[in-house]
Amino acid sequence: MDTLAGLLDGPKARGAFLLKAVFNPSWSVRIEDRAPLSVFTLVHGDGWVLTDGGDPVPLRAGDIAVARGPDPYTITDTPGLPPLITVDPDQRCSTAEGVDVSDSMSLGIRTWGVAQPAPDAAVMLTGTYLGPSEIGRRLLAALPPLLVRPAKGTDLTLVHLLTEEIGKDRPGQELVLDRLLDLLLIGVLRDWLADPDSGSPAWYRAHGDPVVGPALRLLHENPAYGWTVAELATKTGTSRASLARRFTDVMGEPPMAYLTGWRLALAADLLREPDATVATVARRVGYGSAFALSTAFKRVRGMSPQEYRATAPG
Repeated sequence: MDTLAGLLDGPKARGAFLLKAVFNPSWSVRIEDRAPLSVFTLVHGDGWVLTDGGDPVPLRAGDIAVARGPDPYTITDTPGLPPLITVDPDQRCSTAEGVDVSDSMSLGIRTWGVAQPAPDAAVMLTGTYLGPSEIGRRLLAALPPLLVRPAKGTDLTLVHLLTEEIGKDRPGQELVLDRLLDLLLIGVLRDWLADPDSGSPAWYRAHGDPVVGPALRLLHENPAYGWTVAELATKTGTSRASLARRFTDVMGEPPMAYLTGWRLALAADLLREPDATVATVARRVGYGSAFALSTAFKRVRGMSPQEYRATAPG
């Protein structure tokens, strides 16, 4: 698995909440669902996205937006218009007067909104990740509250497919929708990470560093190996002192501290697999025993692997 694939493997949809919404002008929807990550696009019509305290960001038809939770945000066709609908953490939709319209505005399978759309009605597709994995959280923690990527050819094809598939009820349909949502998300994140002016995290930009990059690739490709700074230096053709100094300067932590964090992030993800045991996970991420992993996990995360497994979202 290459580095980018490893970083993006975390936010993988597992039964994501997907919806096509139809609104007549003027419309304004307040999202307070506290979801960790949402992806949305306007298939028809234009709008704006507003995070609390931020300036309105335009959203044109075909643009892909990613909103990082749990902070609320508003999507509207008229900045300044008070929210007409609010979506709560249970995905329940209520009017400004507090009337629950979740069922009364349902239009069928994964479709919601006005029953008689006007010619200039807005059509929006939304996909909400309900529980990204622990590796994903390392990436998500570095994301800004909102990313908007202008429409591109590949995205338009995916949006068209998602539009066609979202209202269907077929065997395996949930999996099809999850994977389409993943592709949209990965496209946005990949562009964001590759943009040197985007504010992408140091640990990703470091992969282009001639000293730190090769060391990171070794750690990511084989985290279970018994790495030492000396061996990393040998493998990357530099001195131990130079590698340790450069790695700490670029990453903000020494190589072995980074490796510990990466191993524990991997362990947290693997612990969510139903058949995994602490012992097998320990071996896969480079700990000699279940006890060793449990000790490190509790020291860093404040709970045992068993406690984490019981509380981690599915």
